[in-house]
Amino acid sequence: MSNASQTTHDHKKIQQWAESHGGVPSKIKDTGKADNSGVLRIHFPEHSKSDEFEEISWDDFFENFDKHKLDLLYEDSNKSTFHKFIERK
Repeated sequence: MSNASQTTHDHKKIQQWAESHGGVPSKIKDTGKADNSGVLRIHFPEHSKSDEFEEISWDDFFENFDKHKLDLLYEDSNKSTFHKFIERK
């Protein structure tokens, strides 16, 4: 498999990629005023024990993701958890 970076806003691809790497939908605690708002993250608990993340549902995650017109840039690798959110073009 290639280590090339990929970009997507497809919900199923994002969820599948995150879960296959042990990731969960999250936001940074104390950001946003509503349950489905805040600074989004995909958190990988096995790699980081940070308590600054608050796990949220995939529905809330994608509502905020779409509201802000984001894409996910991620590394297409079985081992890498590299990713970041970028503005959708």
